[in-house]
Amino acid sequence: MSTTHNHVAAPAGGHHEHDESHHTHADHGSVKSYLTGFILAVILTAIPFWVVLGKVFEKSSTTALVVLGFAAVQIVVHMVYFLHMNTKSEGGWSILALIFTTILVVIMLSGSIWVMYHLNHNMMPGMMPDTTGDATTGSIKGPAAMPAMEGMEGMKGMEGMKGMEGMKDMPAMPVAPKAP
Repeated sequence: MSTTHNHVAAPAGGHHEHDESHHTHADHGSVKSYLTGFILAVILTAIPFWVVLGKVFEKSSTTALVVLGFAAVQIVVHMVYFLHMNTKSEGGWSILALIFTTILVVIMLSGSIWVMYHLNHNMMPGMMPDTTGDATTGSIKGPAAMPAMEGMEGMKGMEGMKGMEGMKDMPAMPVAPKAP
């Protein structure tokens, strides 16, 4: 199986005329489109710098959201003007790959933030406002001492612990002898 190519002799200038049907890749842009993309990228970089350095917004969270918004717009500008991504390039597959990647990144980031928030909430009960203790005395703020806790040595500062009702029936822990 061999294919034959019909080559036309080069004209006097030495260049072959190319048939446009052989080109299946996307348009690589013009100088005008590159300049447009460059100017937009510079503007979309300068405005967030001005917003941050000029302290335009009182709340830092508002400033962060504005900067993130400009970053998202700049990503789109780079993809359109420099990477030439559109629905026509590569039969639309590059846009589908971008959408798929975006969905995966959103799922991974939101899932990670959700897991970290719930781990922080569920694993750090001492950091909650209603159970914080006084660092100087070692006591924990909370309800008054439970009757089951009376008479237990070495349990100073444990008055606020809940669920310790059965502790009165436990044997006393032996104390280790002091080293000479």
